[in-house]
Amino acid sequence: MTDLDLIDRKIVAELMQDASLPIAQIADKVGLSQTPCWKRIQKLEANGILVKRVALADPHQLGFGIVVFVEIEAPNHTSEWRETFTTAVNTLPEIMEVYRMAGHMDYLLRVAVPSMEAFDGFYKRLTDAVPIKNVTSHFSMERIHFTTAYPVDTRNR
Repeated sequence: MTDLDLIDRKIVAELMQDASLPIAQIADKVGLSQTPCWKRIQKLEANGILVKRVALADPHQLGFGIVVFVEIEAPNHTSEWRETFTTAVNTLPEIMEVYRMAGHMDYLLRVAVPSMEAFDGFYKRLTDAVPIKNVTSHFSMERIHFTTAYPVDTRNR
């Protein structure tokens, strides 16, 4: 973990809320002039704290109305299986996130698809690409809360 000072934390928090803000607005919000603010942003990017700046899209507007959380139980835990699995999940564009888990499941995937037929096709491609002991799918009915912003502490400590 990187220990960020208050100004860096405020910059990160502002960019997580809206990465399209002009440098002048970010600088004003965090109490800096533009050049030092820009230099801090460049340093945060160079240090890997800010990974990329993206636009967030409404999945429904793009035709991805179904979100599925897929639990994967691996048949074994060899490095070969993990490599095959990693390659497979990186080639399936429907997969939005993949987590290796502790507990009753080995992996959790967040998948976005336009229809049940599309999910069925995804399921077949996934299970054809890599041997899986068990797959359990949970279909989201409603997204109640969503954010990509981490709760960065912007208070003076």
